[in-house]
Amino acid sequence: MTNLFTPYTFKNLELKNRVVMPPMCQYSVDTKDGMPNDWHNVHYISRAVGGTGLIIVEMTAVHPDGRITDNDTGIWDDSFIPAYRKIVDGVHQYGAKIGIQLGHAGRKAEDANPPVAPSAVRYDGDGYKTPHELTTAEVEDMIEAYRQGARRAVEAGFDTVEVHGAHGYLIHQFHSPLVNQRQDEYGQDLALFGVRVVEAIREVVPAEMAVIMRVSAREYVDGGYGIDYITDVCRRYQEAGVDMMHISSGGEGPVGSGGMQVGPGYQVELATHIKKALNMPVIAVGLLDEYEVAEKVIENDQADLVAVGRAMLRDPYWATHAAKELQLEVEVPVQYARGYHR
Repeated sequence: MTNLFTPYTFKNLELKNRVVMPPMCQYSVDTKDGMPNDWHNVHYISRAVGGTGLIIVEMTAVHPDGRITDNDTGIWDDSFIPAYRKIVDGVHQYGAKIGIQLGHAGRKAEDANPPVAPSAVRYDGDGYKTPHELTTAEVEDMIEAYRQGARRAVEAGFDTVEVHGAHGYLIHQFHSPLVNQRQDEYGQDLALFGVRVVEAIREVVPAEMAVIMRVSAREYVDGGYGIDYITDVCRRYQEAGVDMMHISSGGEGPVGSGGMQVGPGYQVELATHIKKALNMPVIAVGLLDEYEVAEKVIENDQADLVAVGRAMLRDPYWATHAAKELQLEVEVPVQYARGYHR
């Protein structure tokens, strides 16, 4: 029986287990220049020591104005490559694989002045500004920014690239009918921007590198889209070159809005729907903190990988502790072995 610690191979991605640390912003670039620092080194490498199979670095902006805040990381210049290579090499040293999530906050860029978006529709929340509607030429420039970000990620040695199309950020804004009110081709075809981003990324990453895309499978606001709509959008992304979907939800409204019922595994059924409808691997996420809950997702073939977010912020060794609790074979660093064996 496949379980949480059954190795997983897909294209060139060879993982020792099914546990993923999803992207979680650290807001720790005190210099505000986008450059990852010692905090990021310790944060990511410690999760590799803790037994995580795949670590995905937090949303990393492809443009300076694409950061959620000025304390976030970036990859808009070649000068970033050595800092990321240091993190990648450290993670690899402890047996984990590592990806990076490329993104742009769009109208949710809190410190951009002004932020940009597909249309001049302000995000509903304190402190947000009315965004500048990107011209068609600026949209094309943005696609190029994603392409160059992916090229830098490859040069830094990342094992995979994830495209952020969820949580109300720029690509999500383009494929959301609530936000995209454009009159050009990017408004007539709401998936087109994301499709062209994926196509641009595929041009610069190796053919055998898996490209992941994170999407919100449901919008929890009045008039928001549902699973059938996003399934069609994901099919377009799959045809453009996405190999694996990372399924989340929400982002176009406050957490808990629109009838959202939050509980352990509350988004898993969305991942399972995409997995079956598109016959492609998926990562499930959504309060999978409890070891048994995460294990059942894999045992029941509801998803191929499980992402553990907040619990891994509390416990860098979540994967090792899960294996021990579930009485599965666990590889403990020799330095820590006496803490696990009497």
